[in-house]
Amino acid sequence: MRRILLLLFIGFAISLTSCRNDFEFERSTGSLEFSKDTVYLDTVFTNIGSSTYTLKVYNRSNKDIKIPSIRLGEGEASKYRLMVDGMPGKVFNDVELLAKDSMFVFIETTIDYNEYANNTTTFLYNDKIFFDTGANEQKVELVTLVQDAIFIKPDRPLPTDAKEVLTINGMESDILGHKLQTPEELHWTNAKPYVVYGYAQVPNGSTLNIDAGARVHFHADSGIIVDNNGTLKINGLPSTDSELHENEVIFQGDRLEPEFEDAPGQWGAVLVMSGNANTIRHLTLKNAAVGILVQHVDPEEASIVKLDITDSQIYNCSNIGLLGRRAVINGDNLVMNNAGESSLACTFGGTYRFRHCTFANYSNNYNQRPVVVTDFLRTETTEYLSAVDARFDNCILYGSSNYGIYFEKHSGDDVTFKTVLNHCLIKFSDFSNQYTNNAFYKFDASTEADPVFYTQCIRANNSSEHNPKFFDPNKNDLRITKDEASPSGAENAADGAIAAQIPFDIANQSRLIPADIGAYESQVAPED
Repeated sequence: MRRILLLLFIGFAISLTSCRNDFEFERSTGSLEFSKDTVYLDTVFTNIGSSTYTLKVYNRSNKDIKIPSIRLGEGEASKYRLMVDGMPGKVFNDVELLAKDSMFVFIETTIDYNEYANNTTTFLYNDKIFFDTGANEQKVELVTLVQDAIFIKPDRPLPTDAKEVLTINGMESDILGHKLQTPEELHWTNAKPYVVYGYAQVPNGSTLNIDAGARVHFHADSGIIVDNNGTLKINGLPSTDSELHENEVIFQGDRLEPEFEDAPGQWGAVLVMSGNANTIRHLTLKNAAVGILVQHVDPEEASIVKLDITDSQIYNCSNIGLLGRRAVINGDNLVMNNAGESSLACTFGGTYRFRHCTFANYSNNYNQRPVVVTDFLRTETTEYLSAVDARFDNCILYGSSNYGIYFEKHSGDDVTFKTVLNHCLIKFSDFSNQYTNNAFYKFDASTEADPVFYTQCIRANNSSEHNPKFFDPNKNDLRITKDEASPSGAENAADGAIAAQIPFDIANQSRLIPADIGAYESQVAPED
C-alpha cells in the first residue's frame, strides 16, 4: 500500500511539472507601458528625504515576461532610490511580470545640495529608470528640484547628539528647540529659505528680525517661541503680484508636495509671550495647528503680551488662526480663513482692536466660527477670569456656518465684558431662535450699556442676504466682488472716518470713500 501511494505521488508531481507552460517567462520586447513618462518628485530641501512617489509598469501582452534589467541611469551613484517588486536597490535583474499584470516601482531621493557646484539656490537633479537594454530599451525620466536652505535644529549648536531643551520664562520645559543667539540666527533674510525643526526661541533681551520676502518652513511639531522679554519683528512689504507673495514673509510646513499645499496642522505655532513691541507686517501663515498664540505660559503672570499685526493672512489652521489670551492685539487689514475651531479667538479677556479685517471660516469642521470672544481660561484644576475690551471696525465676520461670531462670559458683574462692533458685516442665521433674548446678540437694539454694542452693522440672516461675494473662499481668495447690479453686502458700507485712517487695503489698493467693509476693496470678478 505504501508503494502504491508513493507511485501515485510521483505521478502527480510529474504531471504538475509537465503543465508549467503558464510559468514560462519570455524576454520582454520593449512593449511595457507606464503610468507616466516623467516622474516629478517636486521640491526637496538639501539633505531632507522626499516623499515616496509611485510609477506603475504594465504588461499589456498575453505572455508572461522577464525584464532583463531595471536600473537607474547613474547606477549605484544615483541619488534616487527604488523599490521594485518589494526589493530595495538601484539595479535589478530578471524581474518577472505576468501577462495582463502590472507592478509598482516606488521612488525616493535625498540630495545634498553642497555636492553640486552652482551659484543658485535651486537646481534640477535628473536621472532615468531604464527598462531592458539594447534595442528593447525603454526609459522613464526622473526630475527633482533641489533647494538650498538654512536649518534651525535642536541639536544644531552642540558637538554631540544631545538635544537642546528650552527654558521658557525662567521655567524648564520639555520642548525641543534651539535658542537663537548669534547675529546671523537672529536675522532671517530672503537669500535662502529657513527650515525649522523643534522651536526656534527668541530669548530674553534679543530681537528676531525677519526680512521681506523671507520663506520659513516648519517641520512637524515646530514653531517660534518669543520669550517673556524677547521681541519679534516680521518686516514684510507690499507685493505687486496678485497673490501677495513677492515681498510677503511666508510661514508654512516643510512638505512641498502639491497635496500638502492646503493641509492643516502640519506644524505647531508662533507663540508670542512678550510684552515688548512685537510687530508683524505682510505675513502669510498657513497650515499650522495654531497660527499665532499670544499669551503668557503662567495664567497668573501680571504683565501683558502685546502684538501689532497688519496686512497679513492666516489660513488652514487645524485649531485656531490667531489666538489671544489676556493679550493686547491690534490688527489692521487681516484676512483669516479655514480654521478647525475659529479663525480668531479672543479668550481669557484682553484688549483687542481690529480695523478693516476679513474674518472668514469655511472649514468643514462642526461648530466652527470665524470669531470667538470669551473672558475665561479653564485648566484642569482652575478657571481664570479676565476683563474683555474688544473693538471691531469695518470688519467682515462671515463663513459657512450659521454664526459669524460667538460670545461666552463666565465672570460676574465685577469683571468688565465690553465689545463694540462698528460698521461690520456679520453673518448670524439664528433659525432656531435660541439667541433671540441673549444680551450678546441685540443687533438692532443694542446700547452702550450692553456687553456687546452694535453700531450700524449689517446682519446677514442667511447665506444669500448681504453675502460679501468672496471670489473663492474655499481657496482662500476672499476678495469681494464689485457688482453694480447686485452689490455685495460689504460694498460702500464702511465707516469713512475709520477707512481714512487706513488708506490702503491689504492688496495695497487705495481705499475709496465710501469704502468697503473688510480687508479688500471690491474688485470686478474675473470671467470664467
